[in-house]
Amino acid sequence: MCKKDGKWGYIDRTGKMVINPRFDGACNFSEGLARVKIGNKWGYIDKKGDIAINPRYSYTAGDVRGYSWSFFSEGFACVRTADKWRYIDRVGKTAFNMLFDNAMPFSDGLAQIEIKGKSGYINKDGKIVINPQFDAAERFTEGLAAIKTGDKWGYIDRTGKTVIGLQFGNAGPFFEGLAPIEMDGKWGYIDRTGKIAISPQFNDARSFSEGLAPVKIGGKWGYIDKTGKTIISPQFDDAMSFSEGVASVKTDGKPGYIDRTGKYIWKPSGAK
Repeated sequence: MCKKDGKWGYIDRTGKMVINPRFDGACNFSEGLARVKIGNKWGYIDKKGDIAINPRYSYTAGDVRGYSWSFFSEGFACVRTADKWRYIDRVGKTAFNMLFDNAMPFSDGLAQIEIKGKSGYINKDGKIVINPQFDAAERFTEGLAAIKTGDKWGYIDRTGKTVIGLQFGNAGPFFEGLAPIEMDGKWGYIDRTGKIAISPQFNDARSFSEGLAPVKIGGKWGYIDKTGKTIISPQFDDAMSFSEGVASVKTDGKPGYIDRTGKYIWKPSGAK
């Protein structure tokens, strides 16, 4: 994605413009579709830039803790009309005929939903398989999901059984065998057994992807490897996980894209 003259479009990995900027908002592609905003409504385009699902939704689920969801995941996307959430398929047809107070994308065959202030999970038939009982919850990844009860986070498996006890101040999903967790105001990483793999030492942290993870040290974001070694020094105001060798970063309010060495491959004119 890129922004020019107040409008959003899309570039390829070389920085070449492939979909001209004409949208009022835009997100990453997933499963061949990307959500875009035209006026005050959201819809979806294909990789040619053609409208695949007409803009008619007031809101679609947003990026959370740096996980760039373009919201079609495992064939479904969650959208909001009025004050309720629902799932649609790739042609825009409502799935399940169920409405939720909140909803998140499918992952590992399950999706986190919220009913009357409690979070649970449905399967791809729309059936509730883990009853809404948690105060907050993350999506399933690598067979585990972070859940919150009271003021602590732990992890459950796909049956709803607690496998890593409630002990963290905050927690994110597993990727590449590690998950970001917060303890006493600092972020680190645990493995799938719940053992600390990288000690809590960062001001914030996001998931690993392609062997690197964004972490915040002081007021700046950089990247570490799985040993905790700094690979790209903290220098960005914001930073997202890598995908296909490229990561989205922001400096001085300007978005751009870097490679795995930290070198910009695209940045807007005027950015330092």
